[in-house]
Amino acid sequence: MTLKIKSHNLLFIKLFYLIFQIFFCSNILKAEVKIIRNNIERCFFTDATPNHVIGQFPTKGNPNRFKKQNLKFCTTLKPVINSNFSYKARTVGITLSGIPIRPNTADWYDPKSPKGHSKKNTSGWNLEGITPYKKKLGIDSNNGHIDKKGLYHYHAANKYLLNLEQNSLIGYAADGHEIHYLGPIIRSSWKLKNGTRPTIPFGNYDGSFFQDYEYKEGSGDLDECNFGKINDQKVYFATNEFPFFPRCLWGNPSKYFLR
Repeated sequence: MTLKIKSHNLLFIKLFYLIFQIFFCSNILKAEVKIIRNNIERCFFTDATPNHVIGQFPTKGNPNRFKKQNLKFCTTLKPVINSNFSYKARTVGITLSGIPIRPNTADWYDPKSPKGHSKKNTSGWNLEGITPYKKKLGIDSNNGHIDKKGLYHYHAANKYLLNLEQNSLIGYAADGHEIHYLGPIIRSSWKLKNGTRPTIPFGNYDGSFFQDYEYKEGSGDLDECNFGKINDQKVYFATNEFPFFPRCLWGNPSKYFLR
């Protein structure tokens, strides 16, 4: 039997295929990352292309378009643990797949902005991209989004970071310590505060801002920087709940992560 397809049906099929290519296949990206190690440091050369489908950008809350990058991140092979931690690093780490880790946002509550937030820190309330109730700033299903330079980066871990090394290692922090992900097995020691915010935007502490949380020692498995132990080695952990990735570092962050 010969299958006959009418010309208008054929046109419809071609149109459907074109739309499929634009909205689905255009978001399937080919990752390019090279890791070179010498006696002093481990360097990632990456175009910051994820190894999975990304969200449809631009999108609501994020007007930016994805662009391949030409980035270099190096971490020491001999990380130290200082007596105090710091919040110096803008990019706190790099995944084995070559994607920068940036759990913080650059946005602050701003009642004068039409969006309700801006880059101006006049309120003291730093916006969180991922809250217990929803995601903001266009963060996609893999917990990443795009900045104004077209750089795709992560605010939290996802399934595509697992098993790249056939273990729980998913990347390295800016100070050279390993970052591991064990899902719900490891719990953060950060908790939502009780009560309401004392200044505008007022309202209950619901996780919309970094300042909605507080570190409660002993309430979880990790310290303030999501630092803990695995096989008697001190490492950072990605967690399913806030802060998702370390926000502070115990070692000395490499200059590549400060820009």
